[in-house]
Amino acid sequence: MLDPRALRIDPSFVERRILDFISEQVSAAGLKGGIVAVSGGLDSSVTLALSAKALGGNRVRALMMPEQGLTSESDITDALEVAEMFGVTCDVVDITPVIRAIYSALPNYDPQDLISAGNVKARVRMIINYYYANRLGKMVIGSSNKSELLTGYFTKYGDGAADLFPLADLYKTQVRQLARHLGLPRRIIEKVPTAGLWPGQSDEGELGVKYELLDLILLGWERGMSVESVAEELGVGVELVRGVFERVRRSRHKRVFPLILRLSSNKSELGSGSSWGGEGGRS
Repeated sequence: MLDPRALRIDPSFVERRILDFISEQVSAAGLKGGIVAVSGGLDSSVTLALSAKALGGNRVRALMMPEQGLTSESDITDALEVAEMFGVTCDVVDITPVIRAIYSALPNYDPQDLISAGNVKARVRMIINYYYANRLGKMVIGSSNKSELLTGYFTKYGDGAADLFPLADLYKTQVRQLARHLGLPRRIIEKVPTAGLWPGQSDEGELGVKYELLDLILLGWERGMSVESVAEELGVGVELVRGVFERVRRSRHKRVFPLILRLSSNKSELGSGSSWGGEGGRS
């Protein structure tokens, strides 16, 4: 059955698994800790809390990267509060001058093309993440969740670039359950989800569906259910479900390692473009 009960998690068990995962991976890489980009939103707050618990707050550096005229003071305050809660130093790095410099250098820059311009911002933040990671000998710990990754709701080589994704097998609604377990402030848990790339942007506005429903549709996709079966079980239109399934299909290229032309028969660690999350679902 596709109902909210199917998305319930045991937050204590999930927390333990994630803490072990972060600790083991940072240790195996021989690095000193983790870098977490924070926005004052749900996913990055949960990621920061878990990273600090796994590694110790003194081994984690948080980065808040606001843009003038877009990032709210309340988001900055929320990010700093969560960092303080878990004993993490948070640097505030204003990305506005970098973004403006890139836009001014582009001969065909069009401010009306919100997606292309917004992706520049996400990739600037990625560059800063990895500068800090290189400088401090730490691993970049990303905040993308399963709902975002399956629907392609992230910037390729932007917020989709990290060394670890501890939340990648948790739907958005499951991340909220974990946030409550971790004791994060209620206003962060209930904050309207947004990538913060242009004024008025919201995740659910762009996706065209609330996360509570989206996650159940994606669960149906994972279970290999047909569009019609998912629509019937959830009591929603076939076109809505087909649209979500199509987003998963179209965004597959964002979840794979770049395709490699194999010219030798030698086996190595080089991948061939296998996807995260499998194929799943039928249309």
